[in-house]
Amino acid sequence: MIPYGRQDIRESDLDAVREVLESDFLTQGPVVPRFEQAVADKVGAARAVAVSSGTSALHLACLALGLGEGDRLWTSPITFVASANCARYCGAEVDFVDIDPRTYNLSVTALARKLEQAERDNRLPKVVVPVHLCGQSCDMAGIAELAERYGFRVIEDASHAVGGRYKGDYIGNGRYSDITVFSFHPVKIITSAEGGMALTTDAALADRMTRLREHGITRDPQAMVGETDGPWYYQQVELGFNYRLTEIQAALGLSQLARLDEYVARRETLAQRYDELLKAFPLERPWQHPDAVSARHLYVVRVQAGRRRAVFESLRAAGIGVNVHYIPVHTQPYYRALGFSAGDFPEAELYYSEAISLPLFPTLEEPDQGRVVAALKEALSA
Repeated sequence: MIPYGRQDIRESDLDAVREVLESDFLTQGPVVPRFEQAVADKVGAARAVAVSSGTSALHLACLALGLGEGDRLWTSPITFVASANCARYCGAEVDFVDIDPRTYNLSVTALARKLEQAERDNRLPKVVVPVHLCGQSCDMAGIAELAERYGFRVIEDASHAVGGRYKGDYIGNGRYSDITVFSFHPVKIITSAEGGMALTTDAALADRMTRLREHGITRDPQAMVGETDGPWYYQQVELGFNYRLTEIQAALGLSQLARLDEYVARRETLAQRYDELLKAFPLERPWQHPDAVSARHLYVVRVQAGRRRAVFESLRAAGIGVNVHYIPVHTQPYYRALGFSAGDFPEAELYYSEAISLPLFPTLEEPDQGRVVAALKEALSA
């Protein structure tokens, strides 16, 4: 089986992890801060906070921005459920904005239209979470302009987009958002096994997310209440979580970060090869916006809606580990129970009915990519 995604672990990664295992610290040591600084330096962010997953990064980002009961968060329906669930963890309401039919990202046109209505209804969102699907940036300049006009905060869900660029700069620099979230899951661009990171230009947001990932505890005397007892003293000043990343994971992530540009370049080469090989096929290939350089996490093709299942099953039977990204979040039973239903976001639902993610990862070799294309050709002609 050729999987849709696969991590690339090399001897240098093993050496980095081994060094930590032989050190004095398996957690809360010097490697996590080094990893944070290296990622921040790479993408041009002021601060980075490493956490246990992309999901925990989203949760902390929402909390740091003050999202809570009575507030609303809007995101794309075409994403993993974590992009919406982070609001529910905070007690906030969730709503969705339909997607752009070319990029499959949150549509700025649909967002503007929805904001106009929400302003009339006095139901504006406190936070909007644009998701950089497949590694391609949303129209962040357009979203930032709307954020300024309507007063909402922005969290970029860049779980797919580590190493991607927007308007010439690395995604994560914070120019168009309050916080950017990365994921280091094994199928993503680089991995720390599980792990995530929140990046921001705002020191106060970074400090709060750092405290929240560590049970809401501070050892900074200036942040404490009342007098302190001695140098051993700490205080829990708010309710936090254990969302820490281990030294082992940070060592793996730091080692992988050295190959980030190599990985993105290889993914781009393979994606362009798919573009060429699939040119004559009866399907829709991914469209790339000229303002963005995608990290190419996923290569999604769209086939005729009524044929998607047959094509999918044919590819799986041929040993091609295709997948579908994603089932629209608003159609999940949990969100249906909150009042959403089929038909609410037609572009997202049409996309879902046609989408298949083909295998794409840095160690995919051309002969195996040829197998994918041959199996797809056979499936489409059946």
